[in-house]
Parts: sequence; C-alpha cells; structure tokens
Amino acid sequence: MTETKKAPVIEMLNVSVGTLRDTSFIVLEDVNWSAIPGDFWVVAGQQHSGKSDFLMVAAGLMAPAKGNCNLFGMATDALDETKLTERLRVGFVFEGGQLFNHLTIRENTALPLQYHRNLTQQEAAREVETLLEILELTPLADITPLNVSDNWRQRAALARALALKPEVLLLDNPLSRLGTGHLRWWLHFLNRLSQGHDWLSRRPMTMIVTADDLRPWRHENRKFALLRDGKFFSIGFWNDVESANDPIIKELLAEPVELAS
Repeated sequence: MTETKKAPVIEMLNVSVGTLRDTSFIVLEDVNWSAIPGDFWVVAGQQHSGKSDFLMVAAGLMAPAKGNCNLFGMATDALDETKLTERLRVGFVFEGGQLFNHLTIRENTALPLQYHRNLTQQEAAREVETLLEILELTPLADITPLNVSDNWRQRAALARALALKPEVLLLDNPLSRLGTGHLRWWLHFLNRLSQGHDWLSRRPMTMIVTADDLRPWRHENRKFALLRDGKFFSIGFWNDVESANDPIIKELLAEPVELAS
C-alpha cells in the first residue's frame, strides 16, 4: 500500500476544540487534519494557543466540541469500554508527567499493565524492568515522582505511556523544562521510536508532539503545523518552516531573550 493510500490513524474533520475545564469555550475551530502510520508531526504554538486541548481531542481523551475525530477509523465518541483496545493503541505523555505521587516510578510504570492487562505486579515485573532499563530509570525505580527532578519525572511519564507498546504516541510539550543533556536524550530516543526501536520489534511508531520552540525539532522527515488565532495551519516540512514569513513561526524559531542581570 502506498503512503497516499494509508488509512489515517488519527483524523479530524471540521473539528472545534474546547478546553478541558470548559468544553464550550472554543480555542480552535474548523480543524481538518490527519496523521497516517509512520508520521512524525510537530504541532507548534504560543502559550494558550490550544496545544494541550488539541492533543487531548486527538488522543480521544476529550470529545470535540464540534465535528468528528476518528482513531483508527472509529469515532472517538464511540470508543466506550467495549472498544477499549482501540483507545489503548494510543499512548499519551502529559506535560509535567501527571504521575501518581504516592506510587514509585516502578509502580507508575506498571500501572497500565496491571489495570488494562490484568497483570499482577510480579507478572508485569519483567516488562517493567526492561522498560526502566531502556529509559535509564532503574536507579530511580523505587523513588516517588516528587523526589526526583522534572527531567526524570518527565522520563518516567514516558515509561508509563510506553508500557502497553502503543502504535501512536502523543506528547504534550515533552521538551519543556528539560536540561540540555536530557533534551538531547529525548530527541534521540523519540527519533529511535519513530524509526522503529528494537524494544518494539523495530515497528515504527507514529508520533505527534506539541511545542512552543521549533528549533530542537529540526528534521527533514517531520511534518509541522501551527496553531494561531484559533486555527490549525499545516506548514509542511522543515524547509517550509524555515522559509515561512509568518511572524509567529519566526518567533518560535528565535533564540530566547537573555535578560540583563
């Protein structure tokens, strides 16, 4: 099957996006967009442009205020408990992690396997230990999220999202507040997931990330979009980003301003 004929894994048709706190407050209108298997989308925007809300709708975690959002060809509002398997083909990493602070990093990572696969902690242990090792979290496995830095908390959230080996991974501003070394690790690891990690039997993973800084995401094979003035704009590939005259895109490509001490 050629790329142009691949069925979308996520598709939005005339979608309006509300906010999680107030679904009637519209932050994006008339979104028409789709992601096909193997895509790596970077959806950029300034603060309060609707990035998190867009991603929540795309993942089926929030219903669109208007229009249709489909996951693997099925309307997200039809994915009830009887079709949970379809929803679990999508992993989600929240900005800041959103981990359970009363559980250790190991327990947070095991939770999806225990809850959705009905595995005991002992039965999930081998898969969890492998994942923690891959993400270099083993030394922190028995520590609770509040007692590690933002860098490691975000990585633990990634471990939890990967536990069920999803086909699609959505990440909300994953590079936010990361130190330089951790940022480089994330870019390298997400690229390996996108191309096909050994842990996933080299199956390429479809990726959608949001960003408020475009510079780290430079890559010739990634697709880029912009949220601006309540609308979704598909930009194209990196060369289209660099040649764009849009002032918001230029701002998202700009070096941060250094304040005088």
